[in-house]
Amino acid sequence: MSRNYKFRNQESLYFISFATVYWIDVFVRSEYKDILVESINYCIENKGLIIYGWVIMPSHVHLIFGTNQEPMQNIVRDLKKYTSKAIVQTIRENPEESRREWMLWMFECAGKKNGNNTNFQFWQQNNKPIELSDTKIINQKLNYLHNNPVKEGFVVESHHYKYSSAIDYADGNGLIKVVLV
Repeated sequence: MSRNYKFRNQESLYFISFATVYWIDVFVRSEYKDILVESINYCIENKGLIIYGWVIMPSHVHLIFGTNQEPMQNIVRDLKKYTSKAIVQTIRENPEESRREWMLWMFECAGKKNGNNTNFQFWQQNNKPIELSDTKIINQKLNYLHNNPVKEGFVVESHHYKYSSAIDYADGNGLIKVVLV
């Protein structure tokens, strides 16, 4: 990870994005998104992750988060490591996945190009954490991630998208425990 993209202050909130290799649209099936949701919830309960905003798009994830326990880089590392293995295994075992062979081949190709991997690579390595230093920037990033599904035409209103914290900000209860900003 570049020097410009580090978690410098564990007390701050950060905005990160991470994407699948080759921007493969993996998260078009609920079972793959649910693995990610369950993993984030696990990190909240067991690693001190605090989520302020989130959205899962077909090929990438945006989070606004902080921590009150483990270092942010460790949480992100563990989250990506676990979800990559679990999602790839689910793809392997899913008889309804019409793109299974192609996706597994793409993950394997990406893994062979990266000496840090043994078999495959699911996530791109960069996270590009951006420290959120004031309320204006936090609100800008929160609006950006909540409007992603609207911009892509998945929903007309952001709070209608199930895999986002926009539900929580509209006084509902989403899939992940969110601390409102």
